This record gives sequence, C-alpha cells and structure tokens, in this order.
Amino acid sequence: MTIWFDVCAVEDLQPNSGVCVLVQNQQIALFYLPATESVYAVHNFDPFGLANVLARGLIGDIGGQPMVASPLYKQHFHLTTGECFENSSVRIPAYPVRIDNARVSVGIPEPSV
Repeated sequence: MTIWFDVCAVEDLQPNSGVCVLVQNQQIALFYLPATESVYAVHNFDPFGLANVLARGLIGDIGGQPMVASPLYKQHFHLTTGECFENSSVRIPAYPVRIDNARVSVGIPEPSV
C-alpha cells in the first residue's frame, strides 16, 4: 500500500531542475519538467558517490527516457524506474508522484510489519 504525502505546490518547484524534500525522514529529489507537465521523484542518495546530491544533478533524456545525471561521477538514473543506465544492477528508489489542485504529492510504500 502507498501512503501519499503532500510536499509542495507546483509553483515551488524549479522548472527543468531538481529540489530536495524530506518525507518520512527520507531525502527525495523532485524534478519538474514543465514541457511535459511532469514531476518525478527519486531518492536523493547517489550510490556511487555515497552522498545525498541527486537533486543537484542535470536532467534530460537518454533515448527518450527521462534521466538525472549525478553531479559527482555522472552516472545516469532513470527518473521513473531508478535504474542506472550504465549499470543495470544498480537502482535507486523511485516514487510515484501525483498533482492535484496544483499540489505535489509523493507516494511512499507503507512499511511492512
């Protein structure tokens, strides 16, 4: 089950850039692409650089797939799956996002007991 958390207004996001939000004590990088009216959410932790920096990464696409490039070692992560383009065995958490009444919500899986 997914628990939805209201994190900000769409107008709080930087177009074509990332921001970091704290949800349930997790740093989550949000990326807003106004051309497609899309917001993506992935964990902010770069597993190669071992630092919370992905919100500062460059966004774009590889083969039409939305991605963020880590600002440290430049690995590319898919914004919807979290998979690393250069090493498919490495994946960061990706989260569902919804926009309702110009508010952005991020879905976090409910912890299993």
